[in-house]
Amino acid sequence: MGQRPKEKDLKGVIPGLLRILRKFSPYIRKQRFTIVGAFFALLIETGLRLLEPWPLKYVFDNILIPAHNNSTHIPNSFGLNPVMLLTLSALAIVGITGLGSMAAYLSTYGMSLAVVEVLSEVRGQVFDRLQRLSLSFHQQHKSGDLITRVTADIEKMRLVTIKTALPLLTNIISLLGMLAIMYWLNWELALVATAIFPFLTLLTSKTIGRIRSFAKQHRDSEGVLAATTGETIGAIKVVQVLSLQEMLHSIFAAQNQKSLDEAIESLKLSAALERTVQVLMAVIIAAVLWRGSHVVLHKGLTPGELLVFMTYLKNAFEPMRKLSNQVGQIAKATASGERVVELLEYEPNVRDLPGAEKAHPFFGAIRFENVSFGYSTGKEILKNISFAVQPGQQVAVVGPSGSGKSTLLSLILRLYDPDSGRILIDSQDLREYTLDSLRQQISVVLQDSVLFAVSVQENIAYGKLGSSRKEVEQAARLANAHEFIMQLPQGYETVLGERGGTLSGGQRQRIAIARAAIRQAPIVILDEPTTGLDSASEQIVNAALEKLTEGQTTFTISHNLRAVQHADIILYVEGGSILEQGTHSELMRLGGHYATLYQMQSIIDSEQTGDTYAIEA
Repeated sequence: MGQRPKEKDLKGVIPGLLRILRKFSPYIRKQRFTIVGAFFALLIETGLRLLEPWPLKYVFDNILIPAHNNSTHIPNSFGLNPVMLLTLSALAIVGITGLGSMAAYLSTYGMSLAVVEVLSEVRGQVFDRLQRLSLSFHQQHKSGDLITRVTADIEKMRLVTIKTALPLLTNIISLLGMLAIMYWLNWELALVATAIFPFLTLLTSKTIGRIRSFAKQHRDSEGVLAATTGETIGAIKVVQVLSLQEMLHSIFAAQNQKSLDEAIESLKLSAALERTVQVLMAVIIAAVLWRGSHVVLHKGLTPGELLVFMTYLKNAFEPMRKLSNQVGQIAKATASGERVVELLEYEPNVRDLPGAEKAHPFFGAIRFENVSFGYSTGKEILKNISFAVQPGQQVAVVGPSGSGKSTLLSLILRLYDPDSGRILIDSQDLREYTLDSLRQQISVVLQDSVLFAVSVQENIAYGKLGSSRKEVEQAARLANAHEFIMQLPQGYETVLGERGGTLSGGQRQRIAIARAAIRQAPIVILDEPTTGLDSASEQIVNAALEKLTEGQTTFTISHNLRAVQHADIILYVEGGSILEQGTHSELMRLGGHYATLYQMQSIIDSEQTGDTYAIEA
């Protein structure tokens, strides 16, 4: 079952709960009036619950026992005849229970409403946080685990708070009230009854610490399972093509068994603690009954008062019997809550700096000054990159796979921040702009452009929120997409499949280009936008890209050197460094890496097509 978690006492749960409450306090304060009202109703419910056994006491002491002893006089403190006292006692039982139920309804509804409101707002904040965390964070965390935190972990907190924590709070307040009355009735019996508390506290604290440890591991394992499932389903085509089903099933089975073992261990501990508490309860009830009977015989209590005392004792220890399970559930919810708080407290590497301002309309001049960057310390992906681009220039970034081309352009979008050096747009460090205002002026078309499972119109309008239907159609026409869109079943209102899977590759790219075009951004980034397309689709997409990039500062990543040979600047990147830069003619005359690669591609193209290309000197 893996390594056993280190045992902790109940104190291990408290810091987690306090951490969660501190983080959620702004949301809790918004619900303070609802919470105060519900708590007031809870106090009323508790008070009425404490009154429940007292009508039985009066019936027992003033009617049943005297009648059983054949007393000719039945004294009672109210000066009522037995029938009237019995009637009032019966009505009191109904009235107390009815009012208590109403108070319980109001307290439960109010608290539940506050919990749902708080956790709904927290879930919204977590989702927003996930969207704003830097790419480095998402690359280090599995998407399935993050989805579990947004959905299952918060749902676990909601259920446990409403189904377990609120009843536990009610029971604790009732317990305190019962103990106070028990000491008032007979302090000696109350001491006997509460003698078990130290043993219960010690037993419970150690066991709950272990339950919490297993619960945290179980939640983490569930996140791993969700991540594995998400990755497998997301790549189901590759899985089936490569026949990976058995291998992935074995991995999933091992993870599933680990999660099962942790859940079973937690359940075993909870069940053992509950049974132990039950036995201890029986011992203490027997002891109180034995001693209490002697007290009654010596006139220290009336039989009715002993009945009330025993009723309180049973009612007080019934929650104690369930305490192990309740606190165990709270421990599990605390583990879930801490996973949620971890996301809310995580400081993204890329964020708006203090004093960041909204970007002015860009002209498109970009300069890299001695920029270096690595995804982890000591492993540089980009090394001392420097170059300058004037507004409206076309820049091609070429070089072997894995050389850092996409990473270089990601820095312009501030998906990452450089470790050293700086990047300037219009002579100002781009970190001085707010992230949203920076990215809104940059259009991007990727090799695998992601579309959403919404209508075509919405997909295009996502490029510029609030766009009109006219703007959407104009962008679609520019991207050579209008005609095929009109042939779809509902035209622009056609809802696409997940990731645009109901469209061909060329159609997806043209909608992605339309989404980029509607932004009318002064800076455009194209990352292998035609890779994987057939020649006909490639021609249509290239025509759309020419219209998109006309007059804009454009960066194009491409492995096809012939497609970018007319760029104003060509950057040859290899090993994280710019080894060569210049125009096509300049680099060919240089006779270095670029010229060699271009000649090799030309030879391969000529062999494939049977044509003879003139190799430029």
